Amino acid sequence: MVYTFRQLSVMFFVLTIMGCSSLGYPDKGHGGMAESFQDISMDEYQFSPVMPDEPLGPEHGLRFDWQLAKLQLDALIAEGARWCFPAAVVQALEKQNRIARELEGGLIIDAANDLVIQRKRLNELEQQLDYVLSEISCTPPADITSLRSDLETVSNIYELLNIDNQFAVNSAEINPKYMGHLAEAAFILRGQPSLSLVITGHSDITGDPIHNNKLAQDRAEQVRRYLNIFGIAQARITTESVGDALPLFEGNSEATRLSNRRVSIEVLDVNSSRP
Repeated sequence: MVYTFRQLSVMFFVLTIMGCSSLGYPDKGHGGMAESFQDISMDEYQFSPVMPDEPLGPEHGLRFDWQLAKLQLDALIAEGARWCFPAAVVQALEKQNRIARELEGGLIIDAANDLVIQRKRLNELEQQLDYVLSEISCTPPADITSLRSDLETVSNIYELLNIDNQFAVNSAEINPKYMGHLAEAAFILRGQPSLSLVITGHSDITGDPIHNNKLAQDRAEQVRRYLNIFGIAQARITTESVGDALPLFEGNSEATRLSNRRVSIEVLDVNSSRP
């Protein structure tokens, strides 16, 4: 359907030769999840793979990968993903914009980790869209205003679930502040039965990989347990673990380890469940 990796690479090369690789993604505070959807074109997110008069470095490979992900997301949007899976698209836009800011700020490891997550997310979205388009066509809804309101809700839920979610050392116990965010997110989710969650558990780098993977899974399961208590059906929640494989930040300082003891949560449409 959309494009193979080889086709995307060729497209990127052609665009570069034609001089279409300018820098111009939204400033901080603009281009948020629901805001992005008002103008879903990715033109404003262009990021130069090689800055003028800049010596080549390892970060340029990541900029190339960012551009390939952008082209893949562009293609998915053009095929109708924004109408079939709007929540997934706006979160992909948010992630793409975040990676661009990380690259500009020199946060190379952070950008690399987020690109791994983004490419996985886009490949899953491509599979889902292929399946749906084999059965139906995706068209804009009659009520765009209502759609934008729904996306604002998704954005709010996403932010509540992905903040203040750190854990103590070697523990799956949820801190009280995050418990409050879970309760607030669950209250909103009870009125949005079309939304489901994917909870991914993470650990810091202390401990052996087997232990870290189990600990990260326990953290994801603990979050699901409390969401169940707050009224969200277990069938709406999927859990998984990546152990210490995808840290939020690189390093071994106490502050870094705290940030990496976490869960990350995606908000999905029920009909866009992972294949």
